[in-house]
Amino acid sequence: MRAELGRAPSPFEERMIREVASRAAQEAEKPVSAWILVAANLVPVIGVLFWGWNVFALLALFWMENVVVGVFFILRMLCADPADRALWVGKLFMIPFFCFHYGMFTAVHGFFVFHLFGDKKYDVVDPWHVLEPATRVASDYGLWIPVAVLFASHAFSFLSNYLWRGEYRRVQLARLMASPYARVVALHIAIILGGIGVAALGSPVWALLVLVAVKIAIDLKAHLKEHSVPS
Repeated sequence: MRAELGRAPSPFEERMIREVASRAAQEAEKPVSAWILVAANLVPVIGVLFWGWNVFALLALFWMENVVVGVFFILRMLCADPADRALWVGKLFMIPFFCFHYGMFTAVHGFFVFHLFGDKKYDVVDPWHVLEPATRVASDYGLWIPVAVLFASHAFSFLSNYLWRGEYRRVQLARLMASPYARVVALHIAIILGGIGVAALGSPVWALLVLVAVKIAIDLKAHLKEHSVPS
């Protein structure tokens, strides 16, 4: 663009050139984390086809991803515009509140997943004792590696989109705290309703793959919307 001007750009033109270059770079980077997200979400397909996963294993994995999502949203709130000293006052209240509220929300959600879809071996008596059976499910179904893959996908998005692309400089703390609920609620209403249907059919492979496809579609749409470059 500078070469096409045939002269040294004015300060205004220089700012415009930098803005266009920045937008172009951001648009070029945007699909990378999206493709990684899709690739990570294909791991359950392998589980269904080759590891004998049933609907409970899938829903347990998707619930464990909620825990991962919560961890990275805590990191996002911690890293939000660190140069703004006044913002740290809000963080002192909002981060502990988020940990309590999101933790309670996730525990209750996990209780329903384990109570509705798990057999007696993994049953839980209340939402506050869901982690112990969750670790047994992860060990019995080999979920630790898929959880690690999903964790790596969210870590890449955090490093690439949030830190490298500078999203942390323009986020609003209250909006950031509410963001994971929109994703989790929309996703898991569809997943749990679909899971009930799949369980009623006896967990056939084709129905499990449809459930994974629905999860990927909703996840990808939310991801692209969250990390889109504002116009």
